[in-house]
Amino acid sequence: MKRIFILLIVLPLLSFNSDSNAVNITAIDLIGKWTGEDKGEIGFITFDKEGYASFEIQGQIIGGKEFVMNGKKGKMTYEFNLEKKPIEIDMTITKLEFNEQKKILCIAEFEDENTMIFALTFDSERPTEFNDENSIKLKRTE
Repeated sequence: MKRIFILLIVLPLLSFNSDSNAVNITAIDLIGKWTGEDKGEIGFITFDKEGYASFEIQGQIIGGKEFVMNGKKGKMTYEFNLEKKPIEIDMTITKLEFNEQKKILCIAEFEDENTMIFALTFDSERPTEFNDENSIKLKRTE
């Protein structure tokens, strides 16, 4: 009887995830305004709860529910897959007049709830790693 009792206590302990540094991320954790610095430039990425994303660089906002670039109206939405490691984020820019779309494929990894490493490419291929060319460290500001 004593052995069964010990087994019932020890087995669940052995099955715990040993990665104590893992950050459990949910959809709500991505939502917010994030800031980062790249080559001396401060920029922002915002993910809102309605599914819109935007970039802000030098006071110019690209994305969101509606924006204008080169005289054309557009919007930028995002979708993500938290099941993938690193997290996959697809940002879709849509030209509203012609309903043309372009995807920006991204990956993200959280260091903690308020710090994220973010990588993207504009060449229709998702990054497979974080490096100096494609990545930026973002801190939550809102």
